[in-house]
Amino acid sequence: MATTLEIINGISQVLANSHDGALDDKGEPIKVGLKREEGHPIYDSRVMDGFKVKLYPDKICIHYHSELKLKEVYSGHFEKDLEDMINQIAKFIKKEYKKITGNALSLTAEDEVEAIVQNTSRVRVWVQAYRYYKLGGADKSDPIAGESKDSVDASFKSFLDQGGWKKAKPKGQPVYTGKGKVKARKDIHSAFKAE
Repeated sequence: MATTLEIINGISQVLANSHDGALDDKGEPIKVGLKREEGHPIYDSRVMDGFKVKLYPDKICIHYHSELKLKEVYSGHFEKDLEDMINQIAKFIKKEYKKITGNALSLTAEDEVEAIVQNTSRVRVWVQAYRYYKLGGADKSDPIAGESKDSVDASFKSFLDQGGWKKAKPKGQPVYTGKGKVKARKDIHSAFKAE
């Protein structure tokens, strides 16, 4: 079994190898399954989309973002398309993780896909979607995934228990009045006096 840190390092390496324009060992472009990979990079108008992953000790969150046309949102299968895209990204991560580390990665979907759609014009929208996946195969006795311990030094803890700074009576705020003189007030309602 792999530790949580080894799994995180493997996923991080997968993400480092999957940027737009990344090439594999043979010089071929790496295909994640995103819409930006379709068509010719120069002749066709490319769709702006991408993904990122947030890592937690026992799960990951795959975020997908894309620019779409408004008619795609109202097509009737928009949510299914988002779910398919995020599942495609999870499949890519598992495949590349196996290639890099030699170990299998288990990702189990926890919730439904959550999405936010915002319009950028009357024709185009911006969608941001995410889904949580439970990591499988991690060692259960791993200290990263375990309970946290209080590691504050005793002397620092006694300092914190004192309650902070000692409170002294404020002397008022010094005010520069010009000509090298500084005056102060005892409180906000008192008159200026020379110090």
